Amino acid sequence: MLGICRGRRKFLAASLTILFVPAITWIYLFSGSFEDGKPVSLSPPESQPHSPRYTASSQRERESLEVRVREVEEENRVLRKQLSLAQSRGPAQRHGNRSKTYSMEEGTGDSESLRAGIVAGNSSECGQQPAVEKCETIHVAIVCAGYNASRDVVTLVKSVLFHRRNPLHFHLIADAIAKQILATLFQTWMVPAVRIDFYDADELKSEVSWIPNKHYSGIYGLMKLVLTKTLPSNLERVIVLDTDITFATDIAELWAVFHKFKGQQVLGLVENQSDWYLGNLWKNHRPWPALGRGYNTGVILLLLDKLRKMKWEQMWRLTAERELMSMLSTSLADQDIFNAVIKQNPFLVYQLPCFWNVQLSDHTRSEQCYRDVSDLKLQKQLSELDEDDLCYEFRRERFTVHRTHLYFLHYEYEPASDSTDVTLVAQLSMDRLQMLEAICKHWEGPISLALYLSDAEAQQFLRYAQGSEVLMSRHNVGYHIVYKEGQFYPVNLLRNVAMKHISTPYMFLSDIDFLPMYGLYEYLRKSVIQLDLANTKKALIVPAFETLRYRLSFPKSKAELLSMLDMGTLFTFRYHVWTKGHAPTNFAKWRTATTPYRVEWEADFEPYVVVRKDCPEYDRRFVGFGWNKVAHIMELDAQEYEFTVLPNAYMIHMPHAPSFDITKFRSNKQYRICLKTLKEEFQQDMSRHYGFAALKYLTAENNS
Repeated sequence: MLGICRGRRKFLAASLTILFVPAITWIYLFSGSFEDGKPVSLSPPESQPHSPRYTASSQRERESLEVRVREVEEENRVLRKQLSLAQSRGPAQRHGNRSKTYSMEEGTGDSESLRAGIVAGNSSECGQQPAVEKCETIHVAIVCAGYNASRDVVTLVKSVLFHRRNPLHFHLIADAIAKQILATLFQTWMVPAVRIDFYDADELKSEVSWIPNKHYSGIYGLMKLVLTKTLPSNLERVIVLDTDITFATDIAELWAVFHKFKGQQVLGLVENQSDWYLGNLWKNHRPWPALGRGYNTGVILLLLDKLRKMKWEQMWRLTAERELMSMLSTSLADQDIFNAVIKQNPFLVYQLPCFWNVQLSDHTRSEQCYRDVSDLKLQKQLSELDEDDLCYEFRRERFTVHRTHLYFLHYEYEPASDSTDVTLVAQLSMDRLQMLEAICKHWEGPISLALYLSDAEAQQFLRYAQGSEVLMSRHNVGYHIVYKEGQFYPVNLLRNVAMKHISTPYMFLSDIDFLPMYGLYEYLRKSVIQLDLANTKKALIVPAFETLRYRLSFPKSKAELLSMLDMGTLFTFRYHVWTKGHAPTNFAKWRTATTPYRVEWEADFEPYVVVRKDCPEYDRRFVGFGWNKVAHIMELDAQEYEFTVLPNAYMIHMPHAPSFDITKFRSNKQYRICLKTLKEEFQQDMSRHYGFAALKYLTAENNS
């Protein structure tokens, strides 16, 4: 408390100076000037018309005293200004401990760096000052390990600094990497009224290493449990934060909540906003015990002095040992153990309002924290679904809104003036990223890609793209990030996103694991003119082949491809597992064809086609594997598109490991049942929409 007390002494001294100087001055002035031991009155001459003492000399003395009064007032003004500056820079409170301390009380800091990456928001109680002393230090504890966490914690600290008015003391439980990074960062940052203490995370590992933990944070995700033992014994209270938190208000408002604790309340937590602890996320889901929805430990208020008196260390250890006998490991690290303790001792918790920890992860109900932000249409659609339906999750996916970041990288392309330009459209996830460079080498025209990624994967993709000469040399590729949400791969949503954001009149609807033949882009542009695609409803089919070899000498002509077919190096696509998908292309006729030829739709037909950009979207009810392209081709046929096979075009599917979705389709009977149900519902919708002409789809299905 040395620093803060010294600051208060300065405040008191300055205050006394301001009060004392004018008091003495005016006593002196109003008691007169002692000339020859006699007082000189300061009354104006009109009030003393007969006074013999009122002379020219006394007039000069009076004027001199008035000048002195003005000087004293000016000195007081300067003192008040200095005091105000001193208060605004209030020194940080010091806490003695065994760790390395870095003071940032000196220096002005970089104002721009405080504003980068900030999520700004209004105070939860606009216009009200937090009930915290202006010079009171706010203590914040953060567990931070590794390079990524070090990056995240900077954003957190910036958001706190942006709004704060109080001195701050950060207690960082860090490994060697994070300590090296952050020690240098804070030393060179020089933000005033901020103190940093480091605590060696490696020394704490033995305290929690006995707990089996499946959480991605590893052993560091358990270290909040030992903060009562780790932090200085004279530290009474602390705010504990995850590194991925961003503040939108003054942290002093959260610090003031400690005053609301009553009785034996020692933990301030926000209710968990996901269904995790309700145990209904999937079949046989068995979470740790929790009180109702449980509590999220991303933000915690710890009343350390009371926790120590309650023997917190013994309490959580006994609880963890008991639960691990049946649970075997934690899934959510410290959060599971905190909740198990609270389940047995609910009186320990002061429940914070949800806006103190708005959780933006999967399966959360964070929208309940925002009364004015709720998608009523979406809620109505979801409420109409039957949650007891075995295919509920499939149906729900159709209404899921995915956060989408269009043009994640620089995009710059002007379509050709002859209105024949074609964009290749595809979608992919992280495990198909390696196909991008090859496709760019095979297709020189514009490309529109929808990438299904997590936030972390988006950053990995960014680094991958920036490190690729092939990708960085192409400005006509639009990368659109669709962020992960839910348990299915939303293949048709991704296709729709990529389709919607093209700048050419035509598009080639492909898949990321196909390489188009060299020169296909120019060939398709000529075919668009030849077949009058601008004025007719045509879908131009690019015949699909496949190889089982990871290393392939790609055929440079149709003649070379036919030779490879005869030699068994290439095959017609899915000939051995799903012949119906491409059988109507009539590969036997294609071998000798020199002009485009028309084919008729058949059940399960799913060719890769070139169409106008105004063609129907893909149906979103189909997710993951199965029927996603089949339904789209069926709708094109229902809208009387003519299917025309291009005689000199081809594409080749490259081998890769099976996707997670096709594995689910093959191994999960319920998955296949639901897909069949969705197919039947789609066909019924087609019949209602297109009338008698659509009955052939039901007939074809029954005959297949």
